[in-house]
Amino acid sequence: MSIGLLKQAFHALKPDPLFRRGMRFNHWFKWLAPGLFVKRWLLLSAVGVLLTLLGLAIWVKLTPIFFAIQLTEKTLTQLATVIPSYISGPFVLLFGIFFILWGQTRTVGSITEVLRPGAEDELIDVLLHHRKLNRGAKIVVVGGGTGLSTLLRGLKTYSANITAIVTVADDGGSSGRLRRENGVLPPGDIRNCLAALADEEKLLTELFQYRFKAGNGLTGHSFGNLFLTAMSDISGDLERAIATSSKVLAVRGQVLPSTLCDVNLWAELADGRRIEGESSITEANGKIVKIGCTPANPPPLPKAIQAIREADFIILGPGSLYTSVIPNLLVPEIAEEIAKRNVPKIYVCNIMTQPGETDGYTVADHIKAIDLACGLKLFSSVLVQQQMPSAQSLIRYSQDNSHPVYVDRPKITELGRSVVFANVMQEDRETGYVRHDHQLLAQVLLRWYAHVHIKSSAGILSPAR
Repeated sequence: MSIGLLKQAFHALKPDPLFRRGMRFNHWFKWLAPGLFVKRWLLLSAVGVLLTLLGLAIWVKLTPIFFAIQLTEKTLTQLATVIPSYISGPFVLLFGIFFILWGQTRTVGSITEVLRPGAEDELIDVLLHHRKLNRGAKIVVVGGGTGLSTLLRGLKTYSANITAIVTVADDGGSSGRLRRENGVLPPGDIRNCLAALADEEKLLTELFQYRFKAGNGLTGHSFGNLFLTAMSDISGDLERAIATSSKVLAVRGQVLPSTLCDVNLWAELADGRRIEGESSITEANGKIVKIGCTPANPPPLPKAIQAIREADFIILGPGSLYTSVIPNLLVPEIAEEIAKRNVPKIYVCNIMTQPGETDGYTVADHIKAIDLACGLKLFSSVLVQQQMPSAQSLIRYSQDNSHPVYVDRPKITELGRSVVFANVMQEDRETGYVRHDHQLLAQVLLRWYAHVHIKSSAGILSPAR
């Protein structure tokens, strides 16, 4: 009795063979999906086999092939007399198809085992996903800091045609030390973006963000910063270092510095002080009335300009307004090229004000600061968080004199912008900190882009410059 029950349980746990065959059959048909660039090469291979046989036949003057055809004809004739052709024909045909599919499946399986050992997903699914990403919109994101890397983490699941244009004005922490001691451009923001766009993001982020806790001269440095500094020294400049690192790390998209010039930020405060250095601006705790950089008008990276010219969608932010977003726009050609493009363009506003930079700022104040810094109207819409953070988060932020960015809609309209409300916030219940949720943010932005793009393609409206 117990043995019978065990047998029943065993059979119940076994996967349904019909289901498994159906799944396998479905995987075979996936190879016929458009855009894989596989069918044409299989067909070309088949033509090659036929031409090879034809060439062999011509070479040997058809003598062996003639006898082989005769023998085959006699065999088939005798077979047809025993088994009718309407039975033997389909039977042999099905056998042939079975061997073709079996051989192809085993071939693909062998290739998959070598290229993706231990992977659970099928090679065809990987190829379909790869092709889908490569057909994604060409997106340019301008900014820096953790806000930019958060957004990239979400966008990379929808498109592989992403260009992150990153500020190189950082002069604090590990980046600042490497900049002063080694004469390299600060790698911190670039490191974060590379990690966010990498295929193996979790492991790579942990590795790149690892900070040495001991060692003469190593303490406080992150592995990612040292890696990029070494690559810069080996390859000759930061641009080549990023390109080489992107290949090594299988980065989806590209990360570009806004300029290769050694840029230093300065800010004039309302109390008359002039503050030099990106890290010092926030620490000054004053109201910023003007911001600039030394040298003035730094030259852009040509690849960054090219990416903007080819972009289907341009996003500014999120990130620290004066030390992450605006520094990129102090490169005049970058701001000018963004202003020229007649494509959907949007600014992602921060959820909370930042002490020392945007104390008391509304959404309209953020827009005015960007307009004033570059003297141009760069975007038509602004995305803002709709739902307020919890009381716990508000209390936590109020201790640091930080508050939700107020949406003053009438003033935003006066500035010629439309408001896109969305719930894109992620709240840490333990610490009370709020951040943009990378998945929600990417979904909302791409939904908005699709909506505007369809309307502009239909001639209903044209994205404002």
